[in-house]
Amino acid sequence: MNCISGLGARSLISAWTDRRRWVLVLALIAVAACDVESSESAVNPVARDYDAHYSIKVIPEHSAVEVVLDIRQSRRLLRELTFTFPPDILSNYSGDGELQLSHGTLRWLPPAQGGKLRWRVHVAHRRGNDGYDAWLGPAWGIFRAEDIIPRAKTRALRGSTSNTTLSFDLPPGWSSVTEYSSISDPIRVVRPDRRFDQPTGWIAVGNIGVRREKIAGVRVAIAGPQGHSVRRMDMLALLNWTLPELAALLPQPLPRLTIVSAGEPMWRGGLSAPASLYVHADRPLISENGTSPLMHEVVHTALSIRSEDDADWIAEGLAEYYGLELLKRGGAISTRRYAIAIAEQAKWAIQANSLCGGTSTGATTALAVGVFDALNREIHNKTGGASDLDDLLRQVLVSKDPIGVAKLKAVAADIIGSPSDVLHIDKLPGCPKITPGNRSS
Repeated sequence: MNCISGLGARSLISAWTDRRRWVLVLALIAVAACDVESSESAVNPVARDYDAHYSIKVIPEHSAVEVVLDIRQSRRLLRELTFTFPPDILSNYSGDGELQLSHGTLRWLPPAQGGKLRWRVHVAHRRGNDGYDAWLGPAWGIFRAEDIIPRAKTRALRGSTSNTTLSFDLPPGWSSVTEYSSISDPIRVVRPDRRFDQPTGWIAVGNIGVRREKIAGVRVAIAGPQGHSVRRMDMLALLNWTLPELAALLPQPLPRLTIVSAGEPMWRGGLSAPASLYVHADRPLISENGTSPLMHEVVHTALSIRSEDDADWIAEGLAEYYGLELLKRGGAISTRRYAIAIAEQAKWAIQANSLCGGTSTGATTALAVGVFDALNREIHNKTGGASDLDDLLRQVLVSKDPIGVAKLKAVAADIIGSPSDVLHIDKLPGCPKITPGNRSS
């Protein structure tokens, strides 16, 4: 029946009288309800969430995992899931409903009530000739969730969201550590910025040792295989000095921090991810030049700054600069040692030919540290001590957009009240004099 005609003409006409204005209100509500299902009105809303469960079976003898994504929904909320994967990584895929594969892209159309999608992933991945950045062997494994669960694009009913959980099927005697709380079983995966939550971050499985502590409101977990020289307590000591300073710097608190570490055959460096990081067990907590590989990755993890394509030096420079700053502010190094470290960075920076370009090298990052050190002093001096680089960093973090030279200059000018001399294009070697939509000074 037509919604308006169903109200009755007499009721609509009487709504216009002063005595019956409330009828008009009821009429408008009824008309508005015509755009939704009767069961989905404001009085009786229909839930628009569905369950998504990832089950991960670890198969160490083949350095592989089998993943099952189980979707359960009362009606067709999730209509389509699409992801791209390297052909030599993912295999043995199958699923309920309809599957389409084309040029390395897998498209899944699950049944209306949900279904299961299955795949197998080879985990071990060599990073150049310097070791593995993902590993699964007879006794342990360290890898990222992104290594085994390809990032998916979804098509779903507008407004629908997933309730995502995660569980592990491990060999006897094995345990697991992720960036998520292990109190719930299965593990709850929550990403407020996404409608379809997928697990992220570093994962450690196997015969592993774990140390946990709450520092400055941050729930810290440090995990690594037994028998490796993972300095869990040393890391906790360093974080007890520095995390309170980091918490004071951030506009939003960092609720959790998971650190995974191992020796051979892992890559001898550090890599950050959301709320988690990896660092090789042999890396010093504080290097002879005063910098800290651990704090560099901690800052990366906490800031999660995304740089524009030619501005990797900004994210890398901020991570190295604030890694040093937090060591000084927390008392892990003295002011004198901090000054020596800045001077050492300046010496290293001589080897850099430019700032802007591709991935920031060690020398480029050292040059960036000098830029941010000078910018900090410029902001402090030109604002009479009212502001410093911390204020610039907080503005960058609040915006959450990728940062490039133009935006960095704009934020600095907003704080200072005039263009920054330190960020004048002539002082940023290799950076374009004209960026899209912006003419540099």
